[in-house]
Amino acid sequence: MARKRIKDLPGFARPREKLLERGPQALSDAELLAILLGSGVEGKSALDLARAILEKAGPEFPKWSVEELLAVPGIGTAKACRIAAAFELARRFAQRGRPVIREPEDVLPYIQHIADKKQEYFLCLTLNGAGEVIQTRVVTVGLLDSSQVHPREVFADAIADRAAAVILAHNHPSGKLDPTPADVEVTRQLAEAGRILGIRVLDHVIISRHGLLSLRERGYL
Repeated sequence: MARKRIKDLPGFARPREKLLERGPQALSDAELLAILLGSGVEGKSALDLARAILEKAGPEFPKWSVEELLAVPGIGTAKACRIAAAFELARRFAQRGRPVIREPEDVLPYIQHIADKKQEYFLCLTLNGAGEVIQTRVVTVGLLDSSQVHPREVFADAIADRAAAVILAHNHPSGKLDPTPADVEVTRQLAEAGRILGIRVLDHVIISRHGLLSLRERGYL
């Protein structure tokens, strides 16, 4: 079977020509990936191969390792390395200029939206080795206790983010800032789990309409 070729497509449909004429923002994910691939394989153009890869990988594609890429038929070492390098370069540029967390008050912009919530929201901020925030996620909504806030729910995304540390945070709808026994228990449980995983729990911050409190400053971490 003859190889399908992108150059057999009309000029307006070729990814490179489309990029030059209209800019990279005009291209689909498959078209951008096809440019990185550079060429197809027997029976598939680079665009066909790109579509097959994206369908197989789904939203996890940016996290794929070189080994996972090499497992795709038609992806050799050169193609796998180009894709992995492109994602790593994008990650590095995306991380530059992120705010650095140095003290509890630096967390406020990321958690102040839960200060007036009627239910308890438990958040996890993932940080890189430089102390820059990677992502903020809601872990649970409801009453805070150790059975609801399980380490796997907290650290699964931290591992996926390749985080070096996390900061925990939750609100007190009552307005009181003093930590409860459940707050202390959850903090210690997650700190121990973090030690095992090699991901430090830097702090656990409680916020309410009256301000915020750091459990690290209170001596619980």
